[in-house]
Amino acid sequence: MPPAGGSTFRSSHDDMNSFEVFLEDWMIRQEQILEELLLVAQDMASNIVESQEVNSTVVMRDLISRVLAHYQEYYEEKSRMTHRNVFQAFSPPWFTQLERTFLWIAGFKPGLAFTLVTESVNDLSENQVQMLNLVREETKVEEKRLMEELAKIQESVTGFQFVGVAGRTGVQLLNTGNIEAEMDELRTAMEIVVMDADRLRTGTANRVVGLLNPLQSLRFLTSAAQLQLMMRRLGKQKEAESQQNNNNNNNEV
Repeated sequence: MPPAGGSTFRSSHDDMNSFEVFLEDWMIRQEQILEELLLVAQDMASNIVESQEVNSTVVMRDLISRVLAHYQEYYEEKSRMTHRNVFQAFSPPWFTQLERTFLWIAGFKPGLAFTLVTESVNDLSENQVQMLNLVREETKVEEKRLMEELAKIQESVTGFQFVGVAGRTGVQLLNTGNIEAEMDELRTAMEIVVMDADRLRTGTANRVVGLLNPLQSLRFLTSAAQLQLMMRRLGKQKEAESQQNNNNNNNEV
């Protein structure tokens, strides 16, 4: 029988590969969705004949529902991955270094939604602005609460310093007897924080969409998809350039 540590390591490696495969497929579909968003938004932004307005609204609402379902699929799969190994959620090897730079509690900061709305929607009504500002303030309060909760975990759990390398060695650390109980406690507490952060992310986005009209929602969702795909493309480009430079340096030695 193989050592427990080796078995756990392979399980972690399999989990990582499984989510990475899912993410690559999800990103391909994200690109397809972005193309559809751009096409529909372009059509709807033109002068709509009054008799076509109802059908146009139906088309937009259907697309918005499918986009939100696409994101929901991501968070459901992420939740399963986080439950298997929460440490990898904090240092995800399936993201590029550039993407990881912008992570906030294992994902994008919820307040980013308001920046995207400001940049992509220029026809907000006064009432919409007021309601969005209200949601923004409520989101800030929740962001602060989650950061305070994470700080409490850091202060209360001995051995938290291992989190910085947990993406690489967290699973092995769980097999060392002298810190096993503390790492279990840490893992549970961190999983709860990630789940709460993901709920805030999805909840904030859904509330924002709920305050926008269909065409405004398309612009907002288009902006979000463009930012995500751009960061991934630039991150992969930088990694490819770095790898090429390393290969060139090795060839010169």
